[in-house]
Amino acid sequence: MEEEKKLEAAATPAEKAPEVAPKEQPHGDRPHGDRPHGDRPHGKGDRPHGKGDRRGRGDRRNREDEPKEFEETVVEINRIAKTVKGGRRMRFSALVVIGNKKGKYGFGTGKAAEVPDAIKKALEAAKRNTFEIHIVKGGTLAHEIVGKFGACSVFLKPAPEGTGIIAGGPVRAILELAGIRNVTSKVYGSRAPINIIRATQNGLTNLKSYKQVQALRAKAE
Repeated sequence: MEEEKKLEAAATPAEKAPEVAPKEQPHGDRPHGDRPHGDRPHGKGDRPHGKGDRRGRGDRRNREDEPKEFEETVVEINRIAKTVKGGRRMRFSALVVIGNKKGKYGFGTGKAAEVPDAIKKALEAAKRNTFEIHIVKGGTLAHEIVGKFGACSVFLKPAPEGTGIIAGGPVRAILELAGIRNVTSKVYGSRAPINIIRATQNGLTNLKSYKQVQALRAKAE
């Protein structure tokens, strides 16, 4: 009897071995309901970062592709230092000229702690401060004119085709963007760029066309 009990005890662990857990199925073979991230399928409308939801990027590309209304030129960047209680505070001022080269132009100034912000403010100011002039045949002015602003005077004279723009930096910038191709100029007095541009603008706005001169002469007679 004792030998039979020993034999049964030796055979018991092999016969009553624990059941082995079935291997997990690979992710691709699971049924749809066993997904770890929930029971609902990833539908087109449920994707938070889907291709159709990138609206901002498409709008930005469309804005970049649009043709610019004006061309711009940065005439001057000036550094401004202000002494305050804590030390010196640095800022920047920008002078920008814009134009469409078809008789429309403008200029503006802007101040900010960084140069790009100052240029951006100057561009916004220039778009609010635009003027129009009449360009005669040959891309030149109708007649001679002297523009004045403060202590600065700018003399502008028409030139024949092929002469080009004979002018300094600020005067050249405003004449080129306005669309004038042939002109000679001379600056007298103050050489501050903003004063030169304002004197040039004063001269351009005082230009008179042929019809305006005829009307003035008829009134004088």
